[in-house]
Amino acid sequence: MKVRGVSHIAVCVADLEKSLEFYRDLLGLTVKMHSTQEMAQRPGAQSEHIYERPRKSRSVADVYVDDPEASQPYLVLTSHPGDLVGGVPIKLDQKGISHISFGVENLNAFAQELVAKGASLAGTMDDFTDAEGNVRTIFLYDPDGILVQFDEGPPTY
Repeated sequence: MKVRGVSHIAVCVADLEKSLEFYRDLLGLTVKMHSTQEMAQRPGAQSEHIYERPRKSRSVADVYVDDPEASQPYLVLTSHPGDLVGGVPIKLDQKGISHISFGVENLNAFAQELVAKGASLAGTMDDFTDAEGNVRTIFLYDPDGILVQFDEGPPTY
């Protein structure tokens, strides 16, 4: 038995449209599916093991990196219209999935563009700059305060 790869990462958000403005409009990801689904039709929807409480419906969007060369999983953004979403985002040193990370080609230029467009950095650029003046990674917050990381890709070994 062997796993083939990560299929998708699901993120529950308070306001799907606000999150789409961030992931689609600011970051340039592509929405390939966007719908509202009745929870009664979803397997396990009433299970206290996977949901905090019963929900009537959910809005969902499948969001992809628009690059045929990319073999990355896609994001599934979900919200529950008319129903509050509980919980708080976690930090890197807490149990759970702590952040989403994206590779970019020119991190410094990308960071400057994000800041110019009003993105909320998780700290200051000085926090991400090493002693030689290099920026190897940055973190910012999405509309729900979830940490989103950007770097220039995996390290070479």
